[in-house]
Amino acid sequence: MSNSENKKTMGKLTPWLITLGVGLAIWFMPPPSGLDIKAWNLFAIFVATIVGLILKPMPMGAVAVMAMAVVALTNTLTIRETITGFSNTTIWLIVVAFFISRGFIKTGLGARIAYLFVGKFGKRSLGLSYALLGSDLVLAPAIPSNTARGGGIIMPIIRSVCETYGSRVEDGTERKIGSFLVKTGFQGNIITAAMFLTAMAANPLIATFASDVAGLEITWIGWFTAAIVPGLASLFLIPRFIYWAYPPEIKETPAAAEMAHDKLKEMGPLRIAEKYMLLVFGLVLTLWIFGKTLGIHGTTTAFIGLTVLLVTQVLSWEDIKSEKGAWDTLVWFAALVMMASFLNKLGMVSWFTETVQGLVGGMAWQLAFVVLVLVYFYSHYFFASMTAHITAMYAAFLMVAIAAGAPPMLAALVLAFSSNLFACTTHYGTGSAPVYFGTGYVPQNTWWILGFKISLIHLVTWGVIGGIWWKVLGLW
Repeated sequence: MSNSENKKTMGKLTPWLITLGVGLAIWFMPPPSGLDIKAWNLFAIFVATIVGLILKPMPMGAVAVMAMAVVALTNTLTIRETITGFSNTTIWLIVVAFFISRGFIKTGLGARIAYLFVGKFGKRSLGLSYALLGSDLVLAPAIPSNTARGGGIIMPIIRSVCETYGSRVEDGTERKIGSFLVKTGFQGNIITAAMFLTAMAANPLIATFASDVAGLEITWIGWFTAAIVPGLASLFLIPRFIYWAYPPEIKETPAAAEMAHDKLKEMGPLRIAEKYMLLVFGLVLTLWIFGKTLGIHGTTTAFIGLTVLLVTQVLSWEDIKSEKGAWDTLVWFAALVMMASFLNKLGMVSWFTETVQGLVGGMAWQLAFVVLVLVYFYSHYFFASMTAHITAMYAAFLMVAIAAGAPPMLAALVLAFSSNLFACTTHYGTGSAPVYFGTGYVPQNTWWILGFKISLIHLVTWGVIGGIWWKVLGLW
């Protein structure tokens, strides 16, 4: 075997060896005093799973399946306990929301909404960036994948604008307008993901953890109400900051608005499928907002919306079967929820909370909470997945924050918002990052420098404006 083949083989084996090595090292260590051996064994499998999600020796769903197999095979949990995650209502909320989001792409309604914004506000480069972010904001509640929104709807429009103005990486004209729009589109995508419970695949995972470890119910409207003011502030400030720090050469963009109008003419008037999609969009939003008062669970609402789309034939059963992202999410979501839930039941989370609490003991809760949020936020540099980061750290940090004296719901929501915003820093921290970065319009060093500066703006914006708003809401 040649040296190149050896290196290639070792490159494939290394993630496996590290993942297995970490899991086995923890497994064979004696458990801490007072901690049940099953809790420690499950913790070993859990940590190995997180390492697997980061290093990706296999796709996320495959890693999750292997984790469940090990949990059952080692009798760490019974097989009935191992598959309990598949009955979690929050998991099915996000899975069904994936199906609903397919309707936006299939009918073309998502693109129509984006072109409407561009046609109305896209006459200047800054206004064009706001148009793209406005489109993302409108679509975010019903498309639970920031990657799908960014890569499937917003990015193709950015590409069209770049072509219209001759802004290409290949000939060195990326700074004309492409670099600005790509960076702004990505950063806006992160903000909208933080604003809705159903705007990012792992957000409902946060709600599940908050319920399991702290008994807190984060509703769709509760999340939205807390996020709307600081979220809109960020959406206003970030494009302006990028416009100042990384300005486009082209300031006026009348051709972009004309291109949008031409696209809308090609699409013609609203088709019947788009009208049904609009009806379902309005229906699920209304029920997510008022469903608790009406006694309708959020997951029930999602199933109602999907049923209407199937009955009206906006979606076919073939569409449902082919929605790979939804089924993939169901598998890894179920595995992670199962392990996190039983780690809590077996006492691992409470043990960790008591251990870490000593590090912030004696501090005022406000200072302790700021320290915890900063550590949680910037530790994302070590993660290539928001889901992996949330699964590894959210529940533990929430419990430590509450133990330090932070108001429970405030702690749960601030950490939830941070669980999206921290992806602003790198080109690998969330699924949509490689989509935007992969275009080549923004070099890596610029991406990281701007990302760090934007992270500071987020922390100040959400900390100050958000803090005032949350005080008004009575969260602290």
